[in-house]
Amino acid sequence: MSELRLCHASCADQKVDAVVNAANKYLQAGGGICGVIFSKAGMRELTEACEKYMTPLNDGDAVITPAFKMTNVKAIIHAVGPNFSVTPEAFKELFDAYYKSLVVLMENGYHSISFPLISSGIFGGNLDHPAKESAKQCLRAYEKFISDYPDYWLK
Repeated sequence: MSELRLCHASCADQKVDAVVNAANKYLQAGGGICGVIFSKAGMRELTEACEKYMTPLNDGDAVITPAFKMTNVKAIIHAVGPNFSVTPEAFKELFDAYYKSLVVLMENGYHSISFPLISSGIFGGNLDHPAKESAKQCLRAYEKFISDYPDYWLK
């Protein structure tokens, strides 16, 4: 049986198999939760791991790296959320960032994940309620994932 919980806390502090980084398309260290994750994992180590991917990634893509110095997680999934200032109707890409993160989690044999609210900060653009939209797309992706993979459990 899978479950989804909303927490008022940093995704980087949760004890889970994988934490999701709200990544930019170049997989470079940034601000917000991205900066926190890079700092906790080890700037040099995580930067080198991210440089192994061909960038730029597309909005909605998700890739995985080791967690390095983050002792509370086993891996980091980097999900590229859309920048609503540039693409104001990119709701499908936001959904994809969540859904593909869950697929990457499954493909690597992990079962627990901690998401930030992707594209709800500076990438929220002119959305009226970027956090609400991000949470909505996260829930939609979760529901589709458990429907598509009913035998794979998430905790």
